[in-house]
Amino acid sequence: MATALLPDNLSQTKTARQYGQAYGCAPALLLAELTQQLLRQQSNRPLIALTDTVAGAEALIRQLHYFLGNNNDAALLSDPETLPYDRFSPHQDLISRRLKVLSQLAQGHIRVLVVASPTLFYRLPPADYIRAQGISLKQAERITLEEFQIRLENSGYQRMSQVNNHGEYALRGSLIDVYPMGSEQPVRVDFFDNEIESLRLFDADTQLSLDAIDAIHSLPAREFALHEDAIKEFRSRFRERFEGNPSLCDVYRDVSEGRSPGGIENYLPLLHESTASLWDYLSTDTLIINLGQTDAVLNSNWEQINQQYEQYRHDTERPALTPEELFVSLELQHQALSARTVISLAVNELPADGFNLPAKPAPALLINSHADEPAEALADWLESQKGRCLIAAESPGRREMLTDLLRHRGIRMPVLSNWQEFISSNLPLAITVAPLDNGIELPLTGLSIIAEQELFGAAPRRRRQRKVRDPEAILNDLNDLTPGSAVVHQDYGVGRFIGLSHLDAGGIPTEFLSLEYAGGDKLHVPVSSLQLISRYSGASPDTAPLHRLGTDQWAKARKKANQKIRDVAAELLGLYAERAAREGTAHPYSQLDYDNFATGFPFELTEDQATAIEATLADLSAKQPMDRLICGDVGFGKTEVALRAAFAITSAGSQVAVVAPTTLLAQQHYQTFCDRFADWPVNVEVLSRFRTGKEARAVLEELEKGTVDIVIGTHKLLQADIKFKDLGVVIIDEEHRFGVRQKEKLKALRAEVDILTLTATPIPRTLHMSIGGLRDLSLITTPPETRLAIKTFVTEWDAATLREACQRELKRGGQIYVVHNRISDIEKIARDIAEIVPGAECRVAHGQMNERELEQIMVDFYHRRFQVLVCTAIIESGLDIPNANTIIINRADRFGLAQLHQLRGRVGRSHHKAFAYLLTPPRQNLNADAAKRLDAIESMEELGAGFILATHDLEIRGAGELLGDDQTGHMQQIGFSLYSELLAKAVNSIRDGNEPDLDTGLNQGPEINAHLPALLPEDYMPDVHMRLVHYKRIASAADEESLRQLRVELIDRFGLLPEGTQNLFRQTAIKISAAPLGIRKIDVYSESAIIEFNADTNVDPVLLVTLISEQPKTYSLDRDQRLRLKWSDESDEARFAAVELAIHTLSETITPRGT
Repeated sequence: MATALLPDNLSQTKTARQYGQAYGCAPALLLAELTQQLLRQQSNRPLIALTDTVAGAEALIRQLHYFLGNNNDAALLSDPETLPYDRFSPHQDLISRRLKVLSQLAQGHIRVLVVASPTLFYRLPPADYIRAQGISLKQAERITLEEFQIRLENSGYQRMSQVNNHGEYALRGSLIDVYPMGSEQPVRVDFFDNEIESLRLFDADTQLSLDAIDAIHSLPAREFALHEDAIKEFRSRFRERFEGNPSLCDVYRDVSEGRSPGGIENYLPLLHESTASLWDYLSTDTLIINLGQTDAVLNSNWEQINQQYEQYRHDTERPALTPEELFVSLELQHQALSARTVISLAVNELPADGFNLPAKPAPALLINSHADEPAEALADWLESQKGRCLIAAESPGRREMLTDLLRHRGIRMPVLSNWQEFISSNLPLAITVAPLDNGIELPLTGLSIIAEQELFGAAPRRRRQRKVRDPEAILNDLNDLTPGSAVVHQDYGVGRFIGLSHLDAGGIPTEFLSLEYAGGDKLHVPVSSLQLISRYSGASPDTAPLHRLGTDQWAKARKKANQKIRDVAAELLGLYAERAAREGTAHPYSQLDYDNFATGFPFELTEDQATAIEATLADLSAKQPMDRLICGDVGFGKTEVALRAAFAITSAGSQVAVVAPTTLLAQQHYQTFCDRFADWPVNVEVLSRFRTGKEARAVLEELEKGTVDIVIGTHKLLQADIKFKDLGVVIIDEEHRFGVRQKEKLKALRAEVDILTLTATPIPRTLHMSIGGLRDLSLITTPPETRLAIKTFVTEWDAATLREACQRELKRGGQIYVVHNRISDIEKIARDIAEIVPGAECRVAHGQMNERELEQIMVDFYHRRFQVLVCTAIIESGLDIPNANTIIINRADRFGLAQLHQLRGRVGRSHHKAFAYLLTPPRQNLNADAAKRLDAIESMEELGAGFILATHDLEIRGAGELLGDDQTGHMQQIGFSLYSELLAKAVNSIRDGNEPDLDTGLNQGPEINAHLPALLPEDYMPDVHMRLVHYKRIASAADEESLRQLRVELIDRFGLLPEGTQNLFRQTAIKISAAPLGIRKIDVYSESAIIEFNADTNVDPVLLVTLISEQPKTYSLDRDQRLRLKWSDESDEARFAAVELAIHTLSETITPRGT
C-alpha cells in the first residue's frame, strides 16, 4: 500500500508531533497504512483516532474499512447517544456494540479504535466486570437449565415471553432462547437432563431455528449488574451518597425492585465498586492520532456537562452525581493524553519548520450538468496528468454517469471493486465506488484520488437494508387484543374481550375465551372454536355496537348487512367481468438478464419482498391487466419491487412511467433508478419543475419516439399531451396523495396498462378494495436489519423539552426536521427554534418557494450543510436522509394518521435510535378523533406498523362503502372482518351461479369435543397473550399441512408438545378432515362417538347404509339420525384413531352439494 504518505518510523515514535496538509481522505489513508505497518512489524501497539464529532467518527470508520479492505482491524466505539444526565438509556443494540468493542479491546483484538472526543467522558465498567459476567457455553457441556438461567439473570438478561432484542432470554420447557450481547443472532439452547444437547442460531422474527453451532460466548446484558448483591451494594452507596429519604427517589425504588429505569447509567459509579475510563483499556504506549481540535472539544463538552448538572442538581426525585463523580473529568483527560504519544493532523499547511504530509488537496473539477460538455474540467485535468488517478464515485449510478461522460472525450476507465486492486495494479486511471467524501493528491508517487466533493460538491449517500403476514390475518389477528377490546363472534355478535379463563367442563380442564355482552352477559368460547372470533374493526372500540345475548338484535343486524352485501357482490362481479374482458399485454423477459439485474440489489431480499416481487412479475407475464397494491412501511423495500417490475417491462421493449406526488420524491426516485440501471442500456429521464422548459420538451419528444425507457415525474405525466410510444406499466407512489382529478386519470389508465401502486399506509377505501379482492395486495412488513423503532412522544410545546431533543440529536452529529404546516408563520417558528437551540443553523423550506431555491435547500440539508430544517409537510414523501433522526411536528392534531406515519417515517432510516415529538394543544382541547389518531401512532412504535395503523384508521374513520360514498355503512354493525368474509362468500356464490346463502353464516367446520384436555398448558406457554394468539392460529389452520407446520414451529420454539397440546392438534386435524363432509358436530367418548350431520351433508347416504349393514358392531344410527361409532379400547389413542378412520371412510364417496 505504498503511497509515500506515511512518515518514516511513525509507528515507533514516542514523540508528540503535528503534521499539516492532512487534506481530504489523507487521515483515513494514513491510519490504514500505519495499521498495515504495525501488522508487518508484528507490533501490538494500539492506535486510537480521535475525531471532534460522532458523525466524523462514523465517516472515518467507513473510510478506514475501505482502505484496509476488511472490518476486523478497525472498530468504532459508539457514542451512547444520550445527553449528560439524560432520562433515556441507550438502545440495547448500541450497548451490545459498545460492550463488544470493549471486550475486544481488553483482549487486544483491535488494531485501531475510532472514537469521537465527547465519548471519552463516559465512565465505563471495568474490564474485569466484562470478563467475569460473560457466559460461555459449549455443546454437550454439563450444566442444569436452572444454573444457566441464574447465570443469565446475574448477567442482567431480562426474561421475556419471546426473544426479540439483545439482552433478553425466554424459558420454555427444556429450551432457553437467549440474545447474547455482542452477537449478531439469538441462540436456542436445548437441554437434555443436565446437559446441553444442542445450540442453534434462530431468526428473531420468525422464531424458527437456523444453523447449529458448537459454542457461544455472551457478554453481560448491561454495563452494570442488577443481581441481588449488586442491588444491596447500590442501595448502600446511594444512601451514603445522598441525604434524605431514598424511597422518594424513583431510581432507588426501581433498582431496589430489580428494575432498570431509563437513565440508570447516570448512577453507574454507584453500581460498581470502581469504574473505568477508556484510557484504562488502553496501554500507555498507545499512539493517539488526533484528527481535530480535541482540547477545544473536550473543554466545550465539559462545560456542557456542568451546565446540565446545574439544571438537574436540585431534583430530589432524581438526585444527580457531580460531573467529577459521573464522568471522566477534564483534568483526567488531559493527564491521559499527556501520558501518551499524540500525533495531530491538521488540514492547513504548517510553517516551514513544521512537518507537512506530502499531500495536496484534490482539485475542484465540478460536473456542470447544464453545460454542453458537463465533464470538461475533469477531462481536461485527466488529460494533463502524468500520474495515476482513482475516481471514487458515491454509487454505481454516479460511476456509470462519469464513465459515459468521459467516454465521449475518448477517456476510458476500468471499473475496480476496492483500493487494494488499484494500488497493486499499474493502471493510470480507474473508477470505483467508495465512501470517500474528499479526495487527495500525493505528488511523491504521482497518485490522485478524486471523490464526490471535487466532482459534485456533495458527500456520498449510504443506506442499509428481517416474515410475511396475510392482510386478512392482520385484521382477524388477536395479536393486539387487550381486555376491553371489541371482538365479533359469528353466532352471537359484538362483545368485549375479558380474558382467558380456566373452567372444568365435565371434569376436564379446559381454557375458554371470556366475552362480555350488553347488559353484562358473559359468553365463554372454547379455545378450539377461536376461528369464530375476529377483532372488531369499523368503528372505535368505545363506540362498538355491543349486542345482547338471547335477543334477535344480532340476527337483524346480520340480515340487513347480508342484503347490502348481495348488492355489493353483484356490482363487484360486474367490475371483475369488465376487467377480465380487457385484453392486457404479456411482458416476457429474459430470466438470465433479470437474475443479473437482481444481483445489483446489495441486500438479501426479505421473504415478503420476494413474494411481492414474484406476484408482480407473474401479473406482468399474464394477459390480464395488472392492478396491484404494494403496502410496506417507509424504507422497507417497496422501491425494489418497482425497480424489478420496471426491468421486466423495459426488457420486453415497453416503457415505464413512475408517478410521484412531489417533485422531491420524483427527484429521489430518479437518482435511485439511475443507480440501479447504470449497467444496463436503459434510458432514465425525469419530468418535474426542477427541469427547464427546453429539457422537458426534449424528454417528451424522446418519449414519443420511444428512446426514453423510464420516465419519472409528478402528475404532469398524466397530462393529455404526453404521448408514449409503448407504455407498459405505470408505477404510482403514494396514490392517496393525488387530487381527485389526477385519480380519475389514473383510473382511466387502468383500462389500458398495468398499474403498480406503492404505499405505506393505504387509506381505508384502498385497503378495503384490496382485501375485498378488487385490487391485488402484497404486504412488506419486514424491517431492514439494523433499523430501530422510532420513540414517539405526544407533548405540548415546551422549550426545555425541545432544547433537550435538539441537543441530543446534534450531539451525535445528526439533523432535525421541524414540521410546521402553515406558511404564514413558519419564519416565526424558525426564529423560535433558533433561540431554543443557539449555534444550530436553521433554514426554511416550503412548496411556494422558487424550485431552484427549494432544490438547493434540500440538497444542502442532505449534505449536512445545516442542522435544522423548518418546513411544511412537503417532506412527507421527500428525501431519504439517514442522518436526520429527530422530527418535531407542530400541531400534530391537525394531521391524518397516514400523514403522521409518513412524516414520522422521515426519521429512523439508519442504525440510530430516532425520536418523534408530536406537539399538540392541551389534551382537553383535542377533539375525539384527533386524540385517537395520536394515541394510535404513539402506541404503534414498532417497525412495519403502517398497515396496522391503516386498520386503526378503519376503526377511527370507518372503512367507507366499497363502491358508494356512505362512510359508515352496514359494516359498522357487524365489523369489517366479518363484512369482508361474507362479501367474499357472496362473490364466490354468484360467480358459481348460485344464490348467495349468507343467513346460515360462514362454514367454520364442525364442532369437535373429544372429552379430553385439549389446551396449551401454562407451564408450556406461560404468556397469556401468546397462548391466545396460538389458540387462534391453531383453530384457524386452513389445512393439515398448515397445522403440521404450526406443530413443527411449536416444538421448535417451546419443546415437545405436552399431552393436552397433542390432543388439541389431533382434535383440530379431525375438524379439518370433517369440514368438507358437511358434519355439524362430533362428540367422542371413551368407547364411542356420535357424529351429527348438517341437512346438506356431502356424505353419500348409500355409503352410510352399506357401513351400517356390513359393520353393525362399529356403525349404527340412533333415533335422531346421528351416526354412532363403537370400539373396545378405552385409550386416548384409540378414540382419535377410531374417529380418524371413520372420517377417512366417509370421505371416500362425497356427494357434491346441490345434486
